[in-house]
Order: sequence, then C-alpha cells, then structure tokens
Amino acid sequence: MNRLPVLVSPYGPYAGLALHVHDLTIRGHHTETLLAADEAEAITLMLGDHRTHRVSRLGRMYALSALGRLDEALRIAEDLIADQSVLGGPKATDAKIMADTAEVLINLGRIDDGLHYVARAMAVLDVAPRKGPRYFSAMSSLGEAARGAELFELADDAMRRSLESFESPDDLYRSAAELTQTELWLEWALRLEQVDRTEEAAALIDKSAAVLQYWTAQGIDSPLGAAVLAVCHAKSGRLDEAHIIVGELLPKMRAAGQTHESRLLHLAYGLILRAAGEWRAARREFRAALEISVLRSQRLLFQYELALTAVHEFPGDATRTVLESLRSHVEALWQLRLDRRTMLRQAYRRVELEAARTTADLAAASDALTGLGNRRMFDRRIDTVAYGGSLLLIDVDHFKDINDRYSHGVGDRVLGEIAAVLRAHCRHDEVAIRFGGDEFALFLATGEEEAQQVGERIRRVIQARDWNTIVPGLTVTLSMGLAGCQAGEPGRELYNRADERLYVAKRSGRNQLAAA
Repeated sequence: MNRLPVLVSPYGPYAGLALHVHDLTIRGHHTETLLAADEAEAITLMLGDHRTHRVSRLGRMYALSALGRLDEALRIAEDLIADQSVLGGPKATDAKIMADTAEVLINLGRIDDGLHYVARAMAVLDVAPRKGPRYFSAMSSLGEAARGAELFELADDAMRRSLESFESPDDLYRSAAELTQTELWLEWALRLEQVDRTEEAAALIDKSAAVLQYWTAQGIDSPLGAAVLAVCHAKSGRLDEAHIIVGELLPKMRAAGQTHESRLLHLAYGLILRAAGEWRAARREFRAALEISVLRSQRLLFQYELALTAVHEFPGDATRTVLESLRSHVEALWQLRLDRRTMLRQAYRRVELEAARTTADLAAASDALTGLGNRRMFDRRIDTVAYGGSLLLIDVDHFKDINDRYSHGVGDRVLGEIAAVLRAHCRHDEVAIRFGGDEFALFLATGEEEAQQVGERIRRVIQARDWNTIVPGLTVTLSMGLAGCQAGEPGRELYNRADERLYVAKRSGRNQLAAA
C-alpha cells in the first residue's frame, strides 16, 4: 500500500458518478437522485473509490431529507461523521458533513444535538480557507441547518458568504444556492406574517420573486424554484401567473412523489383560491399540503392558513378563538427561536473550549523540536496497541558523532528531516514519536509483514537523501527494531521485544531493520 502523502480531495478518481447524483438533487429531482445514487455507490464500492462513494452518499442523504425520509437520512449522516476520521479531507468538507448532520437532527426535533453540530461546523469554517467550491458548499449546508432551526439571520448570512466565496461559480451551483436562499426568504416571510411584521415579510417576498424570475429567464430547470415563485406570486397578488405555474407543475410533482415542491404548490393554490373566495377549495389545498408535511414548522404553517381560512368561511367567536390560540402558539415559538440564538452561542463557546483543551493536550504531548509525539504520548499509546498493530523503534546511527563533528544545529536539522519522513508514512490512526535525543518510535496500524515494508521504505528514504545539502560530507542512516503485537500482549512486553530487535540491528552493523 502506498503511504506517501497525496493531495487530499473530497472526490475520488470516479468523481463524475457522484457529481451526477448531486446535480440531480440540486435540480430537485430527488427520486431520480436515489436511483443514480444506487448505481454510483455500487460502482464505487466495486472499484474501491471510497471518497466518491462518500460524496454519493451525501447526495443520497439530501434526497432522503427532501423526501421526508429523515430516519434514513440520519443513518447516512452518522456514517459520514464516522467516515471523517478514516477518509480525512479538507476542513470545509468536514464542516459540510457536520452542518448536514445538524440539519437532519434539527428536522427530527433533536435541537440541542443539532445546534452542537452547527457550532462545530462554524468553528471549523472559522479556520478553513474562505474561497473555492468546498467553502461555498459548506456554507450552503450551514445555512440550511440554521434555517431548519429557524435561525434565519444566521442562515441568510451563511448563504451570502457561500455566494461570495468565489467570483464566478458554475451557473448550476450559483442558481442552486440563490434558489435555496429564496426559499429561506419565503419561509422567513411567512413566519414574519404570522407575528404581524407584514412590511418585512413583503420585502422578502419581493426580493425572492426577483431572483427567481432572473433564473427562470436564464432557463434554469428547478421545480423547487418554480414552486417558491408560485407562492411569491400568490402572496403578492399575481394570481394568474401563480395559477399557471401550479397548473403545469403540481400534477407532475405529486406523480413523482416530490412532496417538498408539492407542499409549496398546494400552498400557492390554496392562497389563489382563498383570494377568489373559494373557501372550501382553499381548505382542501391547505389540508393536502398538511397531509404531506413532515416537519412541525411545516405543519404549523398550514394549520395557520386553515385557521385563517375558517375565520373567513365561518366568521364567529369559535373560529376567531381558534385563530387567536394559534397565534399565541406562533408567538411563543418565535420567542423560542430567539432563545435558540442564545443556545447556539453557548454551544459555540463549548466547542471553542473543547478545541482549546485539545490544543493544550496536544501541545503537552508533542515534542517541541520535531512536532512529533513525545514520551508522554508514547506512554499513552503503548497500552492501547491491539493485536494486528506493530511498534517500530528507530535510532539514528552515530548521532553523537554528527553533533560533535558538525554541531548541534546540524543535528537538530537531521532530526527534523527524519521526523518529516516518519510523519509522511503515518496514516490517520498511526503516530510517530520522538522519545528525546535520537530515539524515535512509530505505532503502525498494520501487521508485522506490512510494517516491515514500511520500515524498510523509511530506512531507504533516509539513506538515499542527499544530506550534503545540509552540510558537505554528512551521511545519515537508521537502525530499527520491529515487533508485531500479539494477542493479549501488554504494551511493555511489546516494547521490550521491539527494543531487543533494535539492539540486534545495531550489533549487526547498523543501517538495517531487525524483525522476527
């Protein structure tokens, strides 16, 4: 297995398969997305392309969420979080997965857990490069998670940052981000209407309609965008235009099982019918939307519209009492939304404190010269090595002579070069240690046979390096002792066996690896 460092990409060599999955879900074709994901995941697993497989799974999760299959989406989210430590990747990719997981948790009503992941994603994005498609995508996901918690201000800011993250994104991705932002503005506007902030609501609806009409004119095919535009038209009195969109799209969306778009189209149609005084027909549409609603916030929206319609259809104390009761509930939820902003600030502070503790722990367990782990870290790791792992002990041959002949400064540079090579040969779950002086250790998550290949590769790299670039005449070689952990073996016994073999290598002439 090649352990030399490579550029880390969120995609593997067959990225086109996963990108097709994402293109479909971006366009709102969620049922087709699941079929494409089935194909992409089967092929990438067969080919061993785990990175592309992960990206396809992410697209599947989006489609499942949009279709209201939240429990299935959460299972994928949990798998993706677990895969982060295995597959690694850029910070923005990690933040995106955290934000997507947060959105699913919030939509399932697990607000505290969701806000914790939102805070984690924010903390990672604070230190991630702020340009390029990865940051764009991660910020878009953060916006969606914040929107799910009705943190509209944070969601709007995140979506704005995503669009600013690179100057000329592909039209498909820019349109997807802007269409998502228009849906946010519409949802925000509907909530503002419920708490009697009608002027702010009207401004957001007008802004949404302008963006949607621009992308419609550009020929962007988005059922979701068309559905949002239908609601905007219905809310702003452009009933004929709204009716055309509903008539063309609603039957198709219902037939395709795309409930997200269908809910909005039923809402638009209900508003059209209510404006025409067709109370019963309007109630039918709002009920149809209510029946396919998944989230509590969605159900509340249609319950409110039903209560408002009932006041028009059956004026009297009973219907007004129901509406007032619902308004009180809505206002309480609006206050809860404000409380969540405080909860998020607290969660973010906890994440900062956790990061500071981790940094402090890492510093205490790190060697100041090389940045590798130190003896403290070695003592922690030695008792955690399990059967199937290996310990490689390394000494620099004649290191005292290097210091005496060339200076301690040259010796320090040699140690730094060796540390860089050891680090390059570590996988995510492997650790390189400097005990002090010229003694190193490498904890390898592999059996003795493969560990021997790794050790030999390191030894040859050090021997072949042109050390004359540091000082003329300098040569550096390594002696190594390797032991594979046996079943039930204590860490100290593993160390003793590796140490014995290190001395075998030294007594046998140095510049070699001794193993079983």
